Amino acid sequence: MIPNHIKSVIELRLNDEIISSDSQSGGDINNASIIKLSAGESFFLKWNSSAPEYMFEAESKGLKILSEANTDLVIPEVVEVGKDFLLLSLLIPGSANLESAYNFGTELAKLHKNSTDNFGLNHDNFIGKLSQSNYQHQNWADFYISERIEPQIKLGIQYEKFGSGVHSKIESLHKSATDIFPKEKPALLHGDLWSGNYMFTKNGDPSIYDPAIYYGHREMDIAMTRLFGGFSSDFYEGYNSEYPIAVGFEDRIELCNLYPILVHANLFGGGYVNQATGILDRYCS
Repeated sequence: MIPNHIKSVIELRLNDEIISSDSQSGGDINNASIIKLSAGESFFLKWNSSAPEYMFEAESKGLKILSEANTDLVIPEVVEVGKDFLLLSLLIPGSANLESAYNFGTELAKLHKNSTDNFGLNHDNFIGKLSQSNYQHQNWADFYISERIEPQIKLGIQYEKFGSGVHSKIESLHKSATDIFPKEKPALLHGDLWSGNYMFTKNGDPSIYDPAIYYGHREMDIAMTRLFGGFSSDFYEGYNSEYPIAVGFEDRIELCNLYPILVHANLFGGGYVNQATGILDRYCS
């Protein structure tokens, strides 16, 4: 049930009454519902009464940046945002047509062509409910190790998911990242691109949401699409037709995915801890 204070804020700001709320499943962090107003409009609402400070505001900023990028990706419109909720335009899911997955790949490639001078972002945000530092660096390996891997390892040690000796692997991992990643411009990333964070609309158009954006190495997004089973072959074909991935990507996938796996280890524990340790061992040997 939507908390009364959130319901009151939305009704006041939209000058209308919420007449129904249909709970939605699938989120690991937040509650979600499709709400309908008396005037007939429907919206997507997500909320979390224990949300970290600024979490929904950061997500709101990320969605707006994605919507302003030079792509045809469908991005939910931010209607209202509060400390513990985010109200978005409602996207109607549909079935993929013959071109949908291929077009998704080409449009993601176009997103990645949006660039800037440094790796990072001018504000911090979140991945899940964990804070994500976007302090800017000129070098990808410096950014990746300092702002992505090291904070998660420190958090894992604090949570007693990892032994303190894991931190000693940072220097070796930095060298691996410096040596293995091809030199590329910073790319605008979705930042949390797995199968639960995209869909095809009723017109078959690709839509992405729940971002954790920053300017990073574009292989981070592509690697994460492979983390939980992978996207369709047409998606990768479309991507490479627009912005081909450099040779040797298969050797870099696990290093890219070390970050989301560490995040999952800190959020959920379980087998993610062993998976992260195995990747560290591979790239720090």
